[in-house]
Amino acid sequence: MSRKSATISLILTTLFFATGTIFAAEGQPETSMGDKTFFFSVVVASCAFAMAIASSACGIAQSRAISRAMDGIARQPSSYKDIQTLLIIGLALIESLALYVLVVALILIYASPFNSIIAG
Repeated sequence: MSRKSATISLILTTLFFATGTIFAAEGQPETSMGDKTFFFSVVVASCAFAMAIASSACGIAQSRAISRAMDGIARQPSSYKDIQTLLIIGLALIESLALYVLVVALILIYASPFNSIIAG
C-alpha cells in the first residue's frame, strides 16, 4: 500500500467514525453538559493529533537539517563554525513549531475560549 493511499484511507476512516458519532446524537435531547463534554473531547483529540503531527514534522525536519549540516562540514571542514551557527539557529526555529502548537493546544484545553459559544 502506498503512502498516499494509506493517508487517504486514514482520513476517510476518521471522517466515517466522526460523522457516525455526530449523526447518532441527532435524535437525543440536548443537554448542555453533554454538549460540553463532547466538545471538550473533540478539542482534546484535535490537540493530541496536532501535537503528534507537529512533533513528527519537527523530528523529520531536525534530522534532515543535521544530516545536511554534517554533509556540508564533511565537504568543507574549514567552515564548520559558520555551519554550526546556522544549524543551531535553524534547529531553534524548527523546534518553535512544536512549541507554538503546544501553546495553542494548552490554550484550547485549559482556557476554553469557546465556552460562551457552546453554552449558548
